[in-house]
Amino acid sequence: MAKAQIIKTEDLLAANEWQANHAQKNAAPCTARIIRALPKVCAGNTATGRRIAAWRGAFLKDAVPLRLAGGLHHLVLSGTDARLSRVYSGQITDQAAVDRLVCELVETYDHLLLAWLDGPPQTNEAGRGAAIMAGLLWAAQRVGPRLELFELGASAGINTMLDRYHFRLGKTAIGPVNSAMQIAPEWRGERGPPAPPEDFKIVRVRGCDVEPVDLRDPEAALKLKAYVWPDAPGRLARIDAAIELARQNPPDLVRQNADDFVDHILAQPQADGTTRALFHSIMWQYMPPSAQSRILTAMEQAGSAATPDRPLAWVALESDPATLRHELWVRYWNGGQKDGEKCLLAIAHPHAAWVEWLDG
Repeated sequence: MAKAQIIKTEDLLAANEWQANHAQKNAAPCTARIIRALPKVCAGNTATGRRIAAWRGAFLKDAVPLRLAGGLHHLVLSGTDARLSRVYSGQITDQAAVDRLVCELVETYDHLLLAWLDGPPQTNEAGRGAAIMAGLLWAAQRVGPRLELFELGASAGINTMLDRYHFRLGKTAIGPVNSAMQIAPEWRGERGPPAPPEDFKIVRVRGCDVEPVDLRDPEAALKLKAYVWPDAPGRLARIDAAIELARQNPPDLVRQNADDFVDHILAQPQADGTTRALFHSIMWQYMPPSAQSRILTAMEQAGSAATPDRPLAWVALESDPATLRHELWVRYWNGGQKDGEKCLLAIAHPHAAWVEWLDG
């Protein structure tokens, strides 16, 4: 294996600008300004800046700008330093002024912010459950209404609790009407997912993560919230709703690698008349190819043994590396002619503002 190379300055600048433009295009101009200050941070004399400037590996895939942005947001949320609140509220819009403020904060809190570079952002977004639920309803029409779900890369388990949320998916509504979590993305497309069968039931949801976050821990929950872009009040409100639901009844989470988790789940007895369904959202890209390959092989092997009484399904909302679209696709196995066929059902906004249904 070739050794990772230190990123060239021009590559860092281009990658950082892409991330800033991505935030700008997704209604987060304040976050974009914070990200655009990063080159100035790298030019300064701080441990945080030096580490970013000498980053080894995939700068964008590692979400380096978002790691620092999360740390800076945490300064405000934790009450450590409120100065960036004027940027987040849009009171300060001049990029040079934002650059100076961000550099001052990095110099002052260098020891705190450096630690935020140690791991990728935890971007658990309940709104992505809308596309996942739409995929599950589509699959239920083909493999049966009783579902046993298991989620990969569940982070804090926010989507591991999707059976407790109320969704409005175009003309289709599902979930407890009085839920604290109400998810109703803009629905695009002439049609939507089918209505849930009368006997539709999610019998269990389990999730895994290499570093699960306990939403009942105020410090851990605040860190998760810090990764949410501050100019996205709807997302922040969903985090708060998820925290409240987790306090009432925490999600079923285990600390485990995704590939080990899949092997463990597939090895368990499966009840007749219940579909075992894997799901995940915006996490596949962060896994090493070896883990991806192992999961793919395990699912296809299990799928080859699936029957109408014991079906298997796979629902994913992930970024297409070629188009950068976030695509919802489903595969299912029940011993039929379409076993394993990959069906693209929808594309979605990365933070769930809208879903565009493609399936006819």
